[in-house]
Amino acid sequence: MSDFTRRDFVQGAGLTPFAAAMVLAADAGHVSQAADNPDPWSYVDPELAAALRKIPQDNEPPSAATLAKWRAGDANSPAVSSAPELQPKTVNIPARAARPSVSVLIIDPKPGGNHRPATLYIHGGGYVVGSAGTDLRLAQDIAQGTGSLVVSVNYTLAPEAKFPVSREQNYAALAWLIENAASLRVDPARIAIMGDSAGGGHAAMLAIAARDRGEFKPAFQCLIYPMLDDRTGSTRMMPPYMGHFLWTAAANRFGWSSLLGMAAGSASPPPGSVPARVADVSGLPPTFIGVGSIDLFFEEDMEYARRLAMAGVSTEMFVVPGAYHGFDVVARDARLTVEFRNAWQSALRRGLGI
Repeated sequence: MSDFTRRDFVQGAGLTPFAAAMVLAADAGHVSQAADNPDPWSYVDPELAAALRKIPQDNEPPSAATLAKWRAGDANSPAVSSAPELQPKTVNIPARAARPSVSVLIIDPKPGGNHRPATLYIHGGGYVVGSAGTDLRLAQDIAQGTGSLVVSVNYTLAPEAKFPVSREQNYAALAWLIENAASLRVDPARIAIMGDSAGGGHAAMLAIAARDRGEFKPAFQCLIYPMLDDRTGSTRMMPPYMGHFLWTAAANRFGWSSLLGMAAGSASPPPGSVPARVADVSGLPPTFIGVGSIDLFFEEDMEYARRLAMAGVSTEMFVVPGAYHGFDVVARDARLTVEFRNAWQSALRRGLGI
């Protein structure tokens, strides 16, 4: 494996350098429990494990220094496109009233269509890395799988932009999409919001803000292994096999602390910043949540789905057995990945009335 470089994997599999860098060894909390679980690999689906073993391990803990390395790698690696025919168009949304400026990528699978659905997509990256361009493949999957116009938001990353900067940029993109529905030939009643990992956390924050402000009402939210609770890995520890791969407790603490501007798990995070800690989840859009059974976010995602359902929100929860965080990027063609992609695309089509 020494001749298999990270760049080879990134370009061949579509994984961002950030995600490759986050194939971390267990953090200190996990190491202390190693005797109870000597082989985390035994929990991984064999096909997903085979793909994961091809990625070089990186034992460097997350910090401001490693963040600079992740971003440098991210910037130097081209986005991997799964659909060359679906090339994005960049649009700069100017600041308006209290809304900040932000740029978006638009992917249009059916140019010339009328009264069609749209999906506002928010990329992942632990709140601290990534861009709409580096997550182009998933945006294209949305467009291909649903036929909806996709608007992917290039929000500003933490820690340079702490909460609520990115939330307000995502809100501005949603407002722009709805207010320009006629010129975009979009049905404003059929707009979904979607995100993966930190993007799923952003999408959940956006849905809560939209509900609370009463200005817009998304039709659906599709949350792919969303990052919802800053207490995970800080004041709440998971079993050692959960979060051992790709996104660890240490990484989670770093990402949340960067976004919030305070230690993850603090008693009073900014209102609306942590979806799992919002007291009232009633009145939110119908929801799909998908997560792997050994993802660090498994428990928080299950709990959020439970709370939504108990609050009367139509909710679908999809758990992938033996799947770690980002498994669908690492093992794009694996059987479980294909089933997972089919599940969220089907749910999104239903939510968009397709």
